Amino acid sequence: MESGPAIFAGLVFCLFGAALLVWTATRARQHRPVAHGAGPLASVAVATTVGVVCLALGAWCLTRI
Repeated sequence: MESGPAIFAGLVFCLFGAALLVWTATRARQHRPVAHGAGPLASVAVATTVGVVCLALGAWCLTRI
């Protein structure tokens, strides 16, 4: 019964992290801004870091089943 929320949270984190990484890579390859009002290098670095952290949190949640 307790594994249901862990599976849901893990999948949500993994999907969000993967989508953020794909979106960031697509925007960076097209030389378009990742975040408005921020430097291009800083916004790519922050978005990539958040995406990787979300993937790690999702993997951690899925290993706690």
